[in-house]
Amino acid sequence: MIAIRSTVFMAWALLWSVLTAPLVVGAALLLRGRWGYHAGKLWRLGIQFGVENMLGIRPKVIGLENMPKEPCVILSKHQSAWETMTIQDYVPKGAYCVFVLKKELLRIPLMGWGLAAMKMISIDRGAGKNALDQVVVQGRERLQQGYYVIIFPEGTRVAPGQKKRYKPGGAYLATHVGCKVVPIAHNAGELWPRQAFLKKPGTVTISIGPAFDATGMTEAEVNQRTEEWIEGEMQRISPHRYSDVHHDAS
Repeated sequence: MIAIRSTVFMAWALLWSVLTAPLVVGAALLLRGRWGYHAGKLWRLGIQFGVENMLGIRPKVIGLENMPKEPCVILSKHQSAWETMTIQDYVPKGAYCVFVLKKELLRIPLMGWGLAAMKMISIDRGAGKNALDQVVVQGRERLQQGYYVIIFPEGTRVAPGQKKRYKPGGAYLATHVGCKVVPIAHNAGELWPRQAFLKKPGTVTISIGPAFDATGMTEAEVNQRTEEWIEGEMQRISPHRYSDVHHDAS
């Protein structure tokens, strides 16, 4: 049954993407402003329809009251593609999110052009400290324009029960801009494993932690506070994964 569900969803996702891609890219490139985000949301809602009704994956949200009413930096656990779509549902109504992504993605025909027009924060990962400065310059502008900035501090998808080193980008942005930080933990990887075709039905718990003001804090302090909350919450929502924790410090 899982194989059938996953196959039907993949067919739906491909069909929906083909149908909506011209609208998303056209709106982003030609109409500018927030039209690209409106069109992008249409694509996302269609995919989420398939996730919930074909795959049978549904969210359970804890701590929604913790999400600030003003734009902030969201630092989230990253286990799958699921959270890149779903986290966007939990910012205030009418608000939009931008992600920090590697600059190479902007070179992809059509999709990359659309991402560029939608003002995602793009960085050159090989630029060292200059990459952090790129995050601050672009991130400050997006926050001032009313966008919530989502960053995955581990930098890549990490399997349930494991963690990687929390990188400084999100903390660097929050401390230099002086804004609130919201940590998010979830267990999407239990149902939607990294690069896996087969996806299991069930409920994903997404827990939104207490926001804190990064003004006056160091990057290390922001990262420590974020990591302690996220990893502690991960042990609470996925206790079976932490009987013998493997910490990958790479």
